[in-house]
Amino acid sequence: MDNTDVNVVYSVQHQLPLVMYIAQYFFFTGLSAGSFVISVVATLLGRREFKPIGKITAILAPILLMIAPLNLIADLEQPLRFWHLFIFYNWTSPITYGSFLLTAYPIMGIIYAIMVFTNRQTPAKILGILGVPLAISVHGYTGFILALAKARALWNTAAMPTIFLVSAMVSGIGLVVVIAAARWKWFDKDATPEQRQSDKKLITQLATFMAYTIMLDLFLIVSDILVLLTAHSDAYQAGMLILTGNFAPIFLGVEIFLGSIVPMVLVLGPTRKSMKAIVIASILVNIGVYAMRFVMVIGGQTIPLS
Repeated sequence: MDNTDVNVVYSVQHQLPLVMYIAQYFFFTGLSAGSFVISVVATLLGRREFKPIGKITAILAPILLMIAPLNLIADLEQPLRFWHLFIFYNWTSPITYGSFLLTAYPIMGIIYAIMVFTNRQTPAKILGILGVPLAISVHGYTGFILALAKARALWNTAAMPTIFLVSAMVSGIGLVVVIAAARWKWFDKDATPEQRQSDKKLITQLATFMAYTIMLDLFLIVSDILVLLTAHSDAYQAGMLILTGNFAPIFLGVEIFLGSIVPMVLVLGPTRKSMKAIVIASILVNIGVYAMRFVMVIGGQTIPLS
């Protein structure tokens, strides 16, 4: 066998173990977790103006989480065997814990939503407090799945679970703002001018909180990249992949610029009182978070294993 043959064998391309279905699964679990936390905060505050937001997010959280596992099932080569996850388990694997969390959390979320919609405040608050750790765990374990992959330099960082959780809050708030704004625009016509003004103020406050959460998300991302660039050669290569490589346009252009910087300017700048600007910012935020899931899942697998 000559050198040419060796190069051909060495350069063989392997199928990616994680595909876009997994990125979409991460995205929907993040939306659900973010929505649930917002609902619980609104319920615990107990103020009248927060009730519409609390109800919207209470129903969004379980719906989004029921959509999320469909991506996992679609990713299986034999989808009808998804139940194997519940009987053949490995207690050292985050996927095992995730299987049970994905069962417990939506059940809790549905019961919580019923309590919210029937105005049973005390049980709703109790279930909300109990449900927040579940919501965080459901999305947090997805970050751990990536972080524990030692051979993937882009994933194998301590910041990965936190980045996933914070970006989940960003996307969840963005989705809630869009839906609340649509309700304010088209389905809130019978409200008094004072109530409409109060609802608009609440939407603006949510958007402002979203902007500050984006700042935290950017801080974590920048910190993670700086560590990658000063670590071993594989980590440096991973950092350069998203800064100057094939994934740079998606990371810098879509995730950072369109999905983070532009929304912050729209929400905190001269257009901060414009409902249209707030909605555009919220839509861009979700596009940016979706791009982040794509870059992490797909980009993290493009660096050859050493």
